[in-house]
Amino acid sequence: QVQLVESGGGLVQPGGSLRLSCASSGRTLSRYVMGWFRQAPGKERDFVAAISWSGVGTYYGDSVKGRFTISRDNAKNTVYLQMNSLKPEDTAVYYCTAKEKIGGGYDSWAVYDSWGQGTQVTVSS
Repeated sequence: QVQLVESGGGLVQPGGSLRLSCASSGRTLSRYVMGWFRQAPGKERDFVAAISWSGVGTYYGDSVKGRFTISRDNAKNTVYLQMNSLKPEDTAVYYCTAKEKIGGGYDSWAVYDSWGQGTQVTVSS
C-alpha cells in the first residue's frame, strides 16, 4: 500500500481542459501500476485510464479514449491525467489507484490496493 493524494480538480466549461495529478507522499511509484477511476452520483464506478510501471503501456476506457491522456514522472512520484474536450458527462469524483506490478486486470478496481481521497471534476456551463 502507498499513500496517494489527488489534486487539480475543479469547475470547467464544456470543451475545456483540466490536468489532474496523483502524488505519492511516501514510497516511490516507480514499480507501481497506476490507474484512474471515476464515480458520479447515481452512476457506476468507471475505469478511466491506467499506465504500466514503465510508462510504456497505457489503457483507456471507451468513454474517454482520444480525449484523456495518462502519463507518469517516476522521478517526481507523480502520475497525471490530462483531460481535454471535457463533457458534462465527465463530471465525477476522480480517484487515483495504485498496485505493485500486476499481470492484468488494470481496468478493475479490485486489483488495486491503494487509492486516494478523490478530487471533484465538474463540467458545466
